[in-house]
Amino acid sequence: MKGDFLDLKIAELSKLSTDEKREVLSFFHERIVAFNSELNAFLEILPIPDGLSSGSLSGVPYALKDNILARGTRTTCASNILKSYLSPYDATVTARLKNTGAVLLGKTNLDEFAMGSSTEKSAFGPTKNPWDLSRIPGGSSGGSAAAVAAGLVPFALGSDTGGSVRQPAAFCGVVGYKPSYGLVPRYGLVAFASSLDQIGPLTRCVDDAFTVFKTIAGRDINDATTVNGKIDLRAKELPEADLKGLKIAIPSDALDFEGLDERVKSRFLEFIERLAKKGAEVSFVELGILKYVVATYYLIAPGEASSNLSRYDGVRYGERVESENYEEMIKKNRDTGFGDEVKRRILLGTFTLSSAYYDAYYRRALKIRKMISNRINEVLHEHDFILNPTTPTLPGKFGEIGDPLSYYLMDIYTIPANLVGTPAISIPVDPVDGLPVGIQLMGRRYADLELLSTAKQMEKLSGAYNNGLAKIPERWLHV
Repeated sequence: MKGDFLDLKIAELSKLSTDEKREVLSFFHERIVAFNSELNAFLEILPIPDGLSSGSLSGVPYALKDNILARGTRTTCASNILKSYLSPYDATVTARLKNTGAVLLGKTNLDEFAMGSSTEKSAFGPTKNPWDLSRIPGGSSGGSAAAVAAGLVPFALGSDTGGSVRQPAAFCGVVGYKPSYGLVPRYGLVAFASSLDQIGPLTRCVDDAFTVFKTIAGRDINDATTVNGKIDLRAKELPEADLKGLKIAIPSDALDFEGLDERVKSRFLEFIERLAKKGAEVSFVELGILKYVVATYYLIAPGEASSNLSRYDGVRYGERVESENYEEMIKKNRDTGFGDEVKRRILLGTFTLSSAYYDAYYRRALKIRKMISNRINEVLHEHDFILNPTTPTLPGKFGEIGDPLSYYLMDIYTIPANLVGTPAISIPVDPVDGLPVGIQLMGRRYADLELLSTAKQMEKLSGAYNNGLAKIPERWLHV
């Protein structure tokens, strides 16, 4: 039965007998050990526990992005400055999964401190795309996306600050879901930009994303940004959605973006036609805000990052390089511990928060963020959802993107959901030239169940699935 484990959803795996669950854990653990040397998806592989705990996800294996704490494991954030850091406690999401009996099999690779869009910027080497080992898996949750795409685990958690769950999901041909801000606790997630960060699942179908979401979501006394009573998590299954009569806004300016690959655009337009044939009311709408989102994000996020990362000084956190005085020690610690991209964002954030430039840059970015939020909410008041390509390009080859601006534009379609706090999900559609393509559905804040229900219906129109689960590349089907 072992080969059939790849054909089972999370709910089905959790209903197996105890002996079968042990087989499941051995099966996926063997796959991780066998394939990780090629993919570099995992930074730490954990042993299988002796016994199984009871619960709704008993015996279901999973992986954590290595910026989410799990007690007793290393949490490196793929950075040399934290290469020896051992998690002293569980993140809330980790504790909730543990309480349901889910089994952590490892910590996954990422762009250092989640700052990147390709998982090339890890201090421990890049993760490779399971569909083409010469190409990037996206980022920053590239390790989690690759692990799920290659069938090394049924699901993984990632963090999403500007698209870091959805963009790698699109590049790796899996589902990536960013919940509404405030629904999933961030306690135990190493902070990048606190007003933007959100933990979300990467899975092979929307049903599995819902199963994980309802396990990790909910108010947390350790996270003051979490909310209560906004959503009912008691449902065993997603409510049925009907595509007929659904009002979907298509951002025309997203399709006019000069960086949009014609092959991605073609696949997206084909999918829109399928939606229209199912009775969805598709309207093209000029958002008028896309030209501002990248600049706004790269003023706000680095500003918050420069504050959050100030704790890594070799005294409170981080590796210590001995020096003659305190100031020199901090300089050496950060110079040797941080990579170039992290340094770039800290410097940018420190500059924009300085007294001389705060009003000119950071405060203005906050005003533009409000404008973006108002416009997105205005469109979502008139329509049920906004639909666009998840990424403007197909996954590129390693080293292909040289300048930072082109690199940052890879997230132009995903950033708005973080700035506004709305839920968004990427699902795979028919591939192009053997490479995955994703579409992103964004809904109203706290309308997560409606979003997931609609995405589940959209999966049925995609050619990227087999028996309800996203396809795994042929080379990874057998150990």
